Amino acid sequence: MNQLSKTLIAGIAGTSVMTADSDLMSRIFGENFREPEHLATMIKRLAPGLSKQASQLAGWGAHFAMGFVFAAVYVELWETKKIRHSVLNALILGAVSGLLGLLIWKGTFKAHPFPPLIKYDHYYLQRIPAHIVFAVTATLAYRLTLKLEEKKDHD
Repeated sequence: MNQLSKTLIAGIAGTSVMTADSDLMSRIFGENFREPEHLATMIKRLAPGLSKQASQLAGWGAHFAMGFVFAAVYVELWETKKIRHSVLNALILGAVSGLLGLLIWKGTFKAHPFPPLIKYDHYYLQRIPAHIVFAVTATLAYRLTLKLEEKKDHD
């Protein structure tokens, strides 16, 4: 399996589980931590001529695109053996990614002329556990690709 395939699998898995986690946290805490919804809102406010469906699709697309960027970095680190693909390293990658994600969101909200009305401190804080969920899931998905490669080589 090539590196791009591993990145796509890790990115889709990580982003999907992270998004489900953000939805669950939204329900538990009664706040909106749903990344695609905030992206769709900001896109719609910048391009009011877009249909709701188009802005939602763009929000989801932007969210998954960032998931692929994070996954590409992770997979590159694993493939070049700069770090091991362990759960402990996933926790560390997730915490670092969460801080980076927090800064990216903070910059995005500050730069946007009409950002969503949310409790920003809560949203920023939630970025760290969300990215830990992403990193652990992406790591497990990557490890699965290695097992599939191994199995294919033995067949």
